[in-house]
Formats: sequence, structure tokens, C-alpha cells
Amino acid sequence: MNEPTPATVTFGYEDIPAEEKTARVGGVFTSVAGKYDLMNDAMSGGMHRLWKDRFVRRVKPRAGEQILDMAGGTGDIAFRLAESGAAVTVADINPAMLEVGMERAAKRGIDGLVWTEANAETLVFPDRFFDAYTIAFGIRNVTDIPAALREAHRVLRRGGRFYCLEFSTTLWPGFGDVYDAYSHKIVPKLGQLLAGDSDSYRYLIESIRRFPDMATFKGMIGDAGFVQTQVEPMLGGLVAIHSGWKI
Repeated sequence: MNEPTPATVTFGYEDIPAEEKTARVGGVFTSVAGKYDLMNDAMSGGMHRLWKDRFVRRVKPRAGEQILDMAGGTGDIAFRLAESGAAVTVADINPAMLEVGMERAAKRGIDGLVWTEANAETLVFPDRFFDAYTIAFGIRNVTDIPAALREAHRVLRRGGRFYCLEFSTTLWPGFGDVYDAYSHKIVPKLGQLLAGDSDSYRYLIESIRRFPDMATFKGMIGDAGFVQTQVEPMLGGLVAIHSGWKI
């Protein structure tokens, strides 16, 4: 049975009415869309490129497959997936992010991607349509995460696979304290310096801290109907690849 959307949800360190989150997150990503690479560099020390490469290797895209890359507006994951010959649909709730992605694709001469504005919680795609569903650094910004996971399960074919790349909580002693200090004190200042926007960067860091830990999120994926759920931590869990299968 589907659970109702909670009355309040997290927005960084705030608890806000659920109906406000989508618009507020939209404002953040509209603000940072043009500085997406700078944002990711600031939050990861430039390591996000390596993490995304590893993520796509885990997905193992194949020629002819239908893959949905959710919250993938700027194309970072889709460009990597498309190298396999897979048919990739890029979906994002934010048109500004999609615009950046389409411009980047045109500059790189990448054709054949399908770009669509979509809400992860209420996808318009038919049941059992995709072979794989990917979402990288996007699930924590969804208002109703369980609803988005159920939708991911719905649109996958039997045997389809779900892969999520997301920041989490590192278990390495001491490293978490170092990263907390860096992220809370330095990243917003970098956001102000590089993009003229410290508030959006501050929200993004806070949203990481409020996201469920690896074990909890793995359980949520299982609750959505996926089996053989796994989690692959990187840097002790600072970032993790979560996966599951639909049978």
C-alpha cells in the first residue's frame, strides 16, 4: 500500500510543508544550473567525475537498451550512458537544468538523447518500459522519496535495474568531521565566490546531512519492491551507489 506524503519534509536543516519543497528546490537548481560543474567541483573536490564514471560502469549500459536517467538535466550521466549505444531518456523537473544539458549536448555533437521535463514522483512513462533507471545526486532533492522509488519500480521491465548515486554519511573515523568542516564552512563561500550564490550551496550541503544513511536508504529501495538491493560505499560512505533489481 502506498504511504501518504508526509505533511512536512526536510529542506536543508529546515522542516517545511511538503507542498513547498518542489518549488524551493526548483529555485535552487534554477539558480545553480549554469554553474553545475562548479557546484559539483566545490562539493566533491572535483571527484564527482570519477564517481560518475564508476557509477556508469556499474550500470553496464548496452546497445539497444532503454534507459531513464532521472534528475539528469545537465547530461553528465546520460552522455556516459549513451556511449554504449543505449537509448537514453533524460528527465528532470527543472527546465533550466535541461536547457544546460541540451546546450552541452549540442556543443559536444551528441545526438539521439530524449529530453523531457518530468517529476520523479509522477512519471508519465508507461509501466515496464525501461531496462534501467539511473539517478545521480538527485534523489535527496525529491519531496516524496518513497513515491519516486515506487515510480522507478513501476517503469522498469522485469529484470530491470535501478541505480542511484548519492552523497551519504562516511563511516571513516575522523574523515566525516573534516568533510563536515569543509562543506559547511568552505563550500557556501565558494558558492558565493564562483556563482554569487551562497544560500543554494548551503542548502545542498544541508540536504546531504539530512539524507537517510546507507542502511536506511537501502531499506527504502527494498520497500519499493526491488530485490537483491546492494550498497557500494566510496570514501567510507561519503558517496554510495545503491542498486536493486525488479523481478
